[in-house]
Parts: sequence; structure tokens; C-alpha cells
Amino acid sequence: MFIKPTPTARKMAVLRTLVGLAATAMLIQLAMAANYTVGGPTGSWDSSTDLQTWVASQKFVVGDNLIFQYTPNHDVLEVRKADYDSCQTSSPIQTYNNGNTVISLSSPGKRYFICGTPGHCSQGMQIEIDTLATSTPPATTPSTPPSASPAPETSPSPAKSPKSAPGSPSSPDVPSTESPGTSPSPSGLSPPPSPSSANRSSFQTSLTLGFGLVLMMLLAL
Repeated sequence: MFIKPTPTARKMAVLRTLVGLAATAMLIQLAMAANYTVGGPTGSWDSSTDLQTWVASQKFVVGDNLIFQYTPNHDVLEVRKADYDSCQTSSPIQTYNNGNTVISLSSPGKRYFICGTPGHCSQGMQIEIDTLATSTPPATTPSTPPSASPAPETSPSPAKSPKSAPGSPSSPDVPSTESPGTSPSPSGLSPPPSPSSANRSSFQTSLTLGFGLVLMMLLAL
């Protein structure tokens, strides 16, 4: 005998399903997080590493982790924008000095880090981290195809002369040297987006669409 579930039981089932889906999405997001050792792989959090070049070469998204590895004569201060610009260390948001600091980038936006040792910030020990909400592949801009080179001009072939009179040298026929037009070369294509960022973006998009579809089906019950 089939017993139709009550509205309360059905709502509880929907709620449990939604909680399970949210937990699964969170676990997948954590599994996809990347760890970035500041200044790595050839440098670290010190005054001899070109930290600005290192930051410019990275792309951070929510869920990633920053790892600061440094010697006892350094530390890590998270500061506000004004203190970052002036290398002011008197009122940090947070201070770390354990030599192996891991900072989770849990929300989108900019964060600022400097070394609190006197003089080190002005020597380059400061980084501005811009965390994105999701990883999106870079847009590809189609290149303008190169224009075809015009065919070189050729002088018209002399007309075939009539039969030469006896005793006069015959003029050989000069074949036409018309040059075929140059075919346009294939248009250049921009390099494809980074496989890792493209894969992560497409997976997150599929996860979001799947979650929304399941939610709509459950609410329709």
C-alpha cells in the first residue's frame, strides 16, 4: 500500500537534499583550491625576490591559499591600502611571525601584505593580492588576417609577330609571364586559454547549472 508523504515530510526531504548538494559543492570547491608559495618556486618572502613580478604572473580565485615562508628576521603584516602605500606598520589588520604562514583567500577583493621589519617594505617586501570570485578563461581576440600581397606587375607580352620576311631574323614568341595572385595566408589565431583555468571555469559553470536544475525539480514536487 502506497502512503503519500505529507507536505512536512516532503519539505524535510527537499531540505536534506539541498544541504547535501551545498556540502558537495563546498567540498569540490576546496578540492579545486590552489596553493601559492609567495615568491616561488625560485624565491620566497624576502627582500631579494622580485615579488611584484611574481604577483603579476599569478591569478588568484576564492578558495586558493597563500603560503609565506620566511626566516626569523621577517614577518607578515596584513594592512589596509593606505598603510600598504606608505609602508606603515603601526596598525596592521593581522600579524604573523611563525615562519610558515598560510592565508586562505576566502572572499573576492584586494588584500595587502607587507613585511614589518623596518626598511623591508620599502625594499620591495609588499604584495597586493587581487582575488577573483571564479576562474574565467581569458577572452580570445581574433587577429586581423594579413592582407594578400599584390601580384608583381609584369610587362605585357609582345604580340606574336607576323611571318618574318625572308632574310630577316625571326622573332621568337615571348610567353606571357603573368604571375598568379597570391592566396591570402590563413588568419592568425590567438593561443588557447590556459587548460587549467578553462577546465576549472567550465567545471564550476556545469556545477552551478546542475545545482540550479536539481533545485527547480525539487521545488516542482
